[in-house]
Amino acid sequence: MAVSIVARILSAAVTVYMFICLARVLLSWFPGMETGRGGELLKSVADPYMGYFRRFAVLRSGAFDFSPLAALAVLVVLNDLLTTIAFAMRLSLGLVLGMVLGAAWSAFGFVLSFFSVCALLRIIAFAARWNSLHPVWMLVDSMLNPVLYRINRLFYRGRIVNYLQGLVTGFAVLVVLRTGGGALVNLFIQLLQRLPI
Repeated sequence: MAVSIVARILSAAVTVYMFICLARVLLSWFPGMETGRGGELLKSVADPYMGYFRRFAVLRSGAFDFSPLAALAVLVVLNDLLTTIAFAMRLSLGLVLGMVLGAAWSAFGFVLSFFSVCALLRIIAFAARWNSLHPVWMLVDSMLNPVLYRINRLFYRGRIVNYLQGLVTGFAVLVVLRTGGGALVNLFIQLLQRLPI
């Protein structure tokens, strides 16, 4: 009973800290909003934790930084674990491993979904012949092109393909990875949670 109460209190604290970190991320999108007493307080509370994840180069891709997503994913796993401890009758290693795998896939699935949406928007813009030199499309291309390059290099093995074909191929691969990978991960999580360990 005491463990359940402590887990509930810790879960509530982690939830509050998640919102603080999320507010910090949102404020970083608007540079003028970070100044002032509130912004400084948010930075002083969230930056020590979130800064830990910025040290990993694998979480940064060109102009895009996925370290806040990783930091929030770890908090989600911790919160799920604490909630399970608070309300579950029995905690097993399989259940914990399933939660960790589920949170890791959620973060990775978000990245796949993000790039899928970017590719779809770029296909629409290309088909509609919108100005490709607009700063918005240049930003989308700077994030999307490294991913498309790897996908197309794998599928076309160095052959030159036109831009629209590369976009469509990249979009299709990203969607298949997102949906197929999600189904496999969910199946694996169910198997883990049934383990008697």
